[in-house]
Amino acid sequence: MKIDEEQVGTVCVLKPSGTLVAETAVEFSEQLTARTAIPGARVVVSLSDVPYMDSQALEGLLDVADGLASRATTLKLAATSPTCREILKLTGLTGRFQLFSDVDDAVRSFLH
Repeated sequence: MKIDEEQVGTVCVLKPSGTLVAETAVEFSEQLTARTAIPGARVVVSLSDVPYMDSQALEGLLDVADGLASRATTLKLAATSPTCREILKLTGLTGRFQLFSDVDDAVRSFLH
């Protein structure tokens, strides 16, 4: 799995490419957890190149979201592919994340 990482000002943008299932979901979750463990971390996850994610990927996202919630912030997901957006909707998890149509909007949301 390829995971691009870009620093946009003070915001870290992670962009995985490919399906987030089994071992790729674990690999991505570990990298995301490492980035969000830093005090004051500002992280956006772009899911534009993720055509599908399984329950393991959802668990990883939820674990990170819970950790951030304990520090009074939320996980920001951007450019979510239609299938992943539908998975979040069907599982009732859309309210657990801040969803943005594109990465720029998600990054700008840290200024508010």
